[in-house]
Amino acid sequence: MAEIADLIRVARGRREADLVLTNGRVFNVFSGTVDRGSVAIFQGLIAGVGDYIGREEVDLAGQCLLPGLMDGHFHLESSMVRVSEFAKAVVPLGTTAVFVDPHEIANVMGLSGVEYILQASQEIPLDVFVMLPSCVPASDLGTSGARLEAEDFKKLMDRPRVLGLGEMMNFPGVLNGDPKVLAKLMLAEGKVIDGHAPGLSGPDLCAYIACGIISDHESISLEEAAEKLKFGMKVLIREGSAAKNLSALLPVVNDDSFRRCMFATDDRNPKDLLDEGHISFLVKRAIREGLKPIRAVQLATINVAEHFGLRRRGAVAPGFKADLVVVDNPEDFNVKLVFKCGKLVAREGKLLVKMGEFRAPRMFKTFRVKHLRVENFQMKAHGPSKSVIGLIPGQIYTECLKASVRVEDSLVISDIENDLIKVAVIERHRATGNIGLGLVKGFGLKRGAIGSSVSHDCHNLVVLGTNDQDMLAVSRKIVEMAGGLAIASEGKILDSLVFPIAGLMSDKPINYVKEKLEDLERLAHSLEVKVANPFMVLSFLALEVIPELKITDRGLVDVRRFQLIKD
Repeated sequence: MAEIADLIRVARGRREADLVLTNGRVFNVFSGTVDRGSVAIFQGLIAGVGDYIGREEVDLAGQCLLPGLMDGHFHLESSMVRVSEFAKAVVPLGTTAVFVDPHEIANVMGLSGVEYILQASQEIPLDVFVMLPSCVPASDLGTSGARLEAEDFKKLMDRPRVLGLGEMMNFPGVLNGDPKVLAKLMLAEGKVIDGHAPGLSGPDLCAYIACGIISDHESISLEEAAEKLKFGMKVLIREGSAAKNLSALLPVVNDDSFRRCMFATDDRNPKDLLDEGHISFLVKRAIREGLKPIRAVQLATINVAEHFGLRRRGAVAPGFKADLVVVDNPEDFNVKLVFKCGKLVAREGKLLVKMGEFRAPRMFKTFRVKHLRVENFQMKAHGPSKSVIGLIPGQIYTECLKASVRVEDSLVISDIENDLIKVAVIERHRATGNIGLGLVKGFGLKRGAIGSSVSHDCHNLVVLGTNDQDMLAVSRKIVEMAGGLAIASEGKILDSLVFPIAGLMSDKPINYVKEKLEDLERLAHSLEVKVANPFMVLSFLALEVIPELKITDRGLVDVRRFQLIKD
């Protein structure tokens, strides 16, 4: 009671504020205006906006003051580093809150993986809110390390930073009334349920939304996003490392729809985080592509906070949490200062606070793989042609192609001239010996093999190669490391990066991971890989809930029909 009374006195100008930010251009996300004024902060809250004095004052010299930026949907694991290292990278960029779905680590470690994210994100200058992973596994068409049902979530659903149910990727399960899927939706009733509905339209989309699923980040066309908005969904405009949809979707934001749109990165690797930025990069891009600066800020602040039901966040207004960002101007959008709960935590791209390192031994050594031999990579020919995964530049969607294949001794081999390269997904959780084999077009690899233990969402071992010997070498190296990335050529490992945390994340500083990733990407391109972010693209080949054709440890998956195919 005393604290509220003191806050009232500060707001009325009858008591000094702890801190006053003066002479700033304040972005008002409620009125859509940019106003001159001072902002008074008391005990981590904004007391008022107007004319104030404080024990400490900071002159913003006409720079812009806006709420802390928020990522509406993100997988922390895609940063490839510990939670604290991720925070070190993004807080100086103006990110003060992220809404994460830890389904990557949950597919490896189950509930203990979710607990790891919750515990590791305590006492850092970044709010990490968790959406419980609804699809562990994403489907029954691949083998994951864990299976989570509605009953498993009961012990976590009421935790303070758990806000609801994460992206419901199993849209066929929803549409077909799968009892286990419906049980998860019923458990989350009254909370936020995020969606994942690539390509759904008409009655199927209506049925999906009718279950209480209120958002989607998988639209790739303006028409798709507009239909989802029309039926009441909120649309997250995604710009990640693999899926880049901002330019295509930005025109959906208008005077009628803007409060139902948000920004999200979904998956963003350390190279892009450090070279381009996080949510600040999306805001800057949107402004440069014609969106009004105040609108771009609204999509990254108040819209996100209100979507997740967080009161008193996402605005520079009385009673709101003093998570604030100072940028030089709307055009350049360079982040100068970041305040968390009224405390200065970053200046000119440098974090000013220290964080401890959370360790969890159970997250290490998660690999169980049956002994691999070169014969495991041999693919029998059952005819002159096969279904082929066709990459689409800048998207995680793929095409289902049909192509004539190259055959030697009754075995299908990589056809380098026609860019038909062999891919294998090796089960790594239970030592089942499952290996799915297929072909990919669009990668451009002409020599050697590359591989990763990051393969959405089951996170089995995925390897792409021009020959079986190099594919074997890469696979054995990743198993030996208990997770990571590797490249081989002529039977020798050229370079690698270890991911000891659940086979998904490094325990090294983010700058080290970035540099190693750049080294590996340069190596991949020296082998004539032609896609940007080759390891990120590789990881999505196994995501069997994104159309059209994907591959798991059980084989090729026709995502439209949601079934394995044989050819």
